[in-house]
Formats: sequence, structure tokens, C-alpha cells
Amino acid sequence: MRRFERKQNVFVNKDALGESYKPERIEERDDEISEYMDALQPVVDGWEPNNIFLYGNTGVGKTAVTEFLLEMLLEDVSQYDDVDLSVISINCKTLNSSYQVAVELVNELRPPGAEISSTGYPQQTVFKKLFQELDDVGGTILIVLDEVDSIGDRDELLYELPRARSNGKLEDAKVGLIGISNDFKFHDQLDPRVQDTLCERELHFPPYQAPELQNILESRAEVAIAADSCEEGVLNLCAALAARDSGSARQALDLLRLAGEHAENKDDDRITLDHVDIARQKLEQERVVEGMRELTENGHFALLAVVSKAAHDETPCRMRDLYQEYLRLCNSAGIDPLAQRSVHNHLSDLRMLGILSAEENRTGSRGNYYSYALDVPFSSAMEALSDVLSLDSVLDEIRKTARQAEAV
Repeated sequence: MRRFERKQNVFVNKDALGESYKPERIEERDDEISEYMDALQPVVDGWEPNNIFLYGNTGVGKTAVTEFLLEMLLEDVSQYDDVDLSVISINCKTLNSSYQVAVELVNELRPPGAEISSTGYPQQTVFKKLFQELDDVGGTILIVLDEVDSIGDRDELLYELPRARSNGKLEDAKVGLIGISNDFKFHDQLDPRVQDTLCERELHFPPYQAPELQNILESRAEVAIAADSCEEGVLNLCAALAARDSGSARQALDLLRLAGEHAENKDDDRITLDHVDIARQKLEQERVVEGMRELTENGHFALLAVVSKAAHDETPCRMRDLYQEYLRLCNSAGIDPLAQRSVHNHLSDLRMLGILSAEENRTGSRGNYYSYALDVPFSSAMEALSDVLSLDSVLDEIRKTARQAEAV
């Protein structure tokens, strides 16, 4: 049995490619930073802060820019005696209601041992406790709610907090909300009263383009990777793959990191294009598996229907045909099928997760329809489905069909 040994063939500081790394400068977001600073200016001037909501896909810099600017803001306002700024940040991913977010905020503000239970209080009682804690802190308080769309339509806190000072529930605190969301439609789904109350400044972070991603990779690679340990074209390929897929800097950095790990595990001294290709396959597989965790059993069968059509080389495939395949598969497995509209919702979720792509087809006066196809390799989808579905005979049939299609 081999022993653990330190490997440093490729990396000198692999942490620089990780999510927790904080670069000295944020690359390729100058316009967004400028607009963000304008939205934060009232804090410096001593006025009530704006409510600011950031929208953009995962990995486009929303959270990184927020952390960078708020650290700078805290440092810069310290020179003014009339500005007392506090920042509270929570991630709402596991909090699906205003009640849970309010409890989390109360416990963030209270000292260890004085936290309140996550259940058992009326919602307004929790809000009252939150307002009291905020007033005890006083001054200007910015509350950052990352992945704020997780609270869905249970959005009462977004109505109460911006109105708290004018309603006399806050006396010593001036509160501003900073919401960060991957869902561009989140604002539209809010209660109209909440939309009117927030009066937020909206900032949109577009996906990165390949040249922007390459610049980001080059700056990180200077810190993370040893000299001459990257084959020519590696950074360009990582950037191009991420730009073509999601425009995510996180994906580009993950590709480079995984490629470097594979090189070191093979005792290679350089990261090559082949290492990047292996990293791409691994990331695609992980993305499908992660997406599968978000789905119900019927969501798995909706994906299985697309995979089955792909095996027959019949994708992109329109909804009505996919639904018939879904019904066949459900009948084969002995599960109760959903209505077509519900299956369409599952397909939309799979599209949001980056597992499916959808092509809009225009039919003139008869309206439009979507045709769906896999947006990940067939093999990755099959491996993920094999992990969650006990349907060996069905999956073997699909694999056989795919091999026959390739042979033709």
C-alpha cells in the first residue's frame, strides 16, 4: 500500500483557484463595480442606504464583487465620524421563507448562547426581535441576502424591513438590503406590494466572454501554477469551454484546477489539453449528478425521456413527443405519471440546471413551441440516471439503442 506524499509538480498555490480565494483586484467587472459604487454612495454620504439587487448566472462575480466592495466600503467610511456601518451577510440557500431568514438574522446578531429557536414563534414576534437587535446595533446596517430567491413567494421580510424605519419599528438603525439572485425573474415574482416597497437599484451581471475569462485565468494562474507548468492553449481552452457553456468564471477556474489535479495525480509536470478534456468530462458528470439531486422521481423520468429520444437520434424533440416517451417509461416502471404541463415544468427545471437545451420553434399564427435536447454528454446523463434509478433493463435498452445508432 502506498503512503501519502506531498505533490507539488504543478501547483504553487492551488487555493488561488478556489472559491474562497480573494484576489487583490476583481478582473473584468469595471462597469458593474462603478455602477455598484454609485448605488452604495448614500452610505458614505450618511443617508439611508439604497436597496440593491444583483442578478446574474452562477459564477459571474456577483458575490465576489459584493464582498470586495463592502470590505472597501467598511474601510473607507471609517474616516467619517458620523457614519457607523455594519454588514450582515447570510446565504439563503437552505432558508425557504422570510421566517427562517429572520431567525437566521436574529441569531447572527445575538451572542453565542443567546440564539432563538428556528420554530415555535409567531412570525411577527421574530420580526420584532429582529428589529430590536438591529436597533441595538444602530447606525447604518447593510443586510446581504445571497441566493435570496430561495425564499420564493414567502417574501414578507422584504416588505417589512424597508418600511420598518418609516413605520416606527426602527429608531436608531438605517437598514439597506442587498439581494443576490441567479433568478432574473425573481423581482417579477414578488408580491406587488413588496416590489413597490423595495424601490431597489437593480444591477445585472452578464456572463463572461471567452477573452474576459482568459484574462481572469491568466491572473489566477500567475499565483496558482508553477512557471512553465501549463501547456500552450490550456488557459484558452478552459476559457472557451466555460464561455460556450455558462460564461462562469467559477467553471473556468474549476476546469483549470481539476486539470492540474489530474496532471499531478499522473505525476505529469505540465497541464495539457488532454488533462483539460478529462476535467471537462468530470465537471459535466458532477453537474448532472448535482442537478439530479434537485429533482423528484418524475423529474428523473422527464430526463430519462430526453435521454431515450437522444439514443434514437431523435433530439431536439418537441414536448408532445417527449411526453409520450415519458408515459411509456412511467408505465414500464409502474409509477404514476404527471400531467403534460407538470412534465413541461420539470423540463424547464432541467434547462435551468444546464442539463437540457431548448430550441424555440416559431409556427406563425399557431404559436411557438420548444424542442428539447441534452446539453451534457449522453454518457454523463446515463451515468447519473444509473445512480438514482433502479431500472437496469430500461437503461440497458437505451444503451443498446445508442450503440446501434452510432453504428449506422
